[in-house]
Amino acid sequence: MLEVNLAEIKSRSEKLDFISKELKKHFVGIDAIIDDLLDYIKIWYLMPDILTRPIIVNLWGMTGVGKTDLVRKMISLLEYQDRFVEVELSNGDSTNYQTSVAGVFAKNGMSDGKPFIVLFDEIQRFNTLEVDGKPLQNTKFTDFWELLSDGKLAKREREDLEWLATDILFNKRDMQKRKDRGEEVDEQSYNTLGLWEANNFKQMLGMEETALEIAELGRMGILERIQKAQKKKKVYEPIDYSKTLIIISGNLDDAFSMSTSTSESDIDADIFHAFTRKISIVNVKDSLARRFKPEQVARFGNIHLIYKSLRKVDFQVLIKKEIEKVSQNTEKRFGIKIKIKENINRLIYDNGVFPVQGVRPVFSSVIDILETNLAKFLFEALMKGEKSVEIDYDYKQKAIVAKIGKTETIVLPYVGRIDRVRATNIQDVVANVSVHESGHAVAYCVLFGLVPLQLKSRIAHSHAAGFTFPHEIFESKENMIKKIKVYLAGGLAEEIIFGKENATSGRSHDREMVTILAVDYVRKYGFDEEFQANYAMEFAYAMDKTATDMDVEKMVARYVSETNQLLMENKAFLTELSRLLNDKGNLEPKVVVEIAQKYAVKAIVKEEGYLAIESYDALLVGKN
Repeated sequence: MLEVNLAEIKSRSEKLDFISKELKKHFVGIDAIIDDLLDYIKIWYLMPDILTRPIIVNLWGMTGVGKTDLVRKMISLLEYQDRFVEVELSNGDSTNYQTSVAGVFAKNGMSDGKPFIVLFDEIQRFNTLEVDGKPLQNTKFTDFWELLSDGKLAKREREDLEWLATDILFNKRDMQKRKDRGEEVDEQSYNTLGLWEANNFKQMLGMEETALEIAELGRMGILERIQKAQKKKKVYEPIDYSKTLIIISGNLDDAFSMSTSTSESDIDADIFHAFTRKISIVNVKDSLARRFKPEQVARFGNIHLIYKSLRKVDFQVLIKKEIEKVSQNTEKRFGIKIKIKENINRLIYDNGVFPVQGVRPVFSSVIDILETNLAKFLFEALMKGEKSVEIDYDYKQKAIVAKIGKTETIVLPYVGRIDRVRATNIQDVVANVSVHESGHAVAYCVLFGLVPLQLKSRIAHSHAAGFTFPHEIFESKENMIKKIKVYLAGGLAEEIIFGKENATSGRSHDREMVTILAVDYVRKYGFDEEFQANYAMEFAYAMDKTATDMDVEKMVARYVSETNQLLMENKAFLTELSRLLNDKGNLEPKVVVEIAQKYAVKAIVKEEGYLAIESYDALLVGKN
């Protein structure tokens, strides 16, 4: 029967509460992840002796959301640094000479059966399936799956141990023979055990002594230990890691479908957040199933903590905290009080936030925009004996303005790196993009009765570019047709406003999406009454896939005509929206609504995460 130390359990529980508060001070936007993580490790931390299997916690999210940093910070607060191992598994060539999890644990002295924490980071790189689903021939770290299964790793040193014991005995007998022949023998040299060898024996025998203490035992002392261990047989038993906290971390890009939009600094962070909020354990397991065998996916367990991308307010709080750190550190080191105006925060946000890249670009931009320039102002303040510096950004002058003390002002011309790219957009191209995107927006308003989440024609791009960001759309037969028309509307709007001869290749991607939707409509879903079989399956060898080609072509041509008519009927709406977008480069949903209402188009604003779907429940209930 286990003895329960209630006082220690209470003390540890209070420590977890303290750790929770400290982690939430340090990290922004992941309070729910912190709460869940500490809840799941509670039983391991409070009463590890009752565990018969290791606790497995999985952390999934896009890059830069703080997965690895959270674990490391938690380890530090738990004061578990000496009982923590961080492992990055690889199924290919690696500079790491270790080839097994057991070897890594033994090397770090974690084979004693006591509680410890292991982080397996970047696990997506340890895939066991090819992209086409074929198994990979893994030769390294195959015991990882044993560990996840029951927390026990079979020892594989039996032959090594017996060979070493034999080698020591052979050398002992060789030494004795030489002595019997009257030869001079250096017994100390025969008995000397190097530190590298001592460390090997420590791992194999699970010895608690340090490598130095084991080396002092000498070969004869080690031989005695080996013989005792062999008699007890325990040396051959699997090592029990049931008291281990296993944390698995990785990036699953196909589950986080927006993670590839790494350069989109102009897309609202709240939109990315709304999409990642819908990712569930089912999406995660589907993604894992594309990388690992079914039985391996099962071994990850069901504790999956899914990071959402950060919201706009999270990035704003993060920038504010970083600026406060800079101000406090400066005052502490130089005795100069720093005041940062809100325009600097805005400048950092506009040039440092790439929503799917997480927090790292923000840290870089704080250094680039604030700290680098702050050094120049501090130098002036120190030279003049001033004790305060106020820093602002003048958007009209395109300059960082610093007030040194109460008298001197320094104006430093500055344009943010991303703002600089936005400023290079050629106006004629912006005008073209404005019409193109307005075409998408008008069709979207008319067909879905919704205003796009974002409408932009001037973004950070080497050439002018833009986007019309839709809501999530439920793919019904009718909605697929509407989506086809929305995609077609961009290029057709160019023809209407500029003339057919001036239409551009900007429609290329739109037409690709139109074709994919039309092909799926006919071949895959059977929405066309003429073709009811599935013509999309690879194994449908007898199917003549070209039979549907003309139907798809006629379908797209028909919707080109209907979309053109839709835009002509709303030409005044299209023209005014295009001109205003060209002027502003970015239109808020409420502005688009006002213009739509002016031309009797009924469209409403819906928040990020809204799903455009037919009222199926009302239709079902309304049926007799």
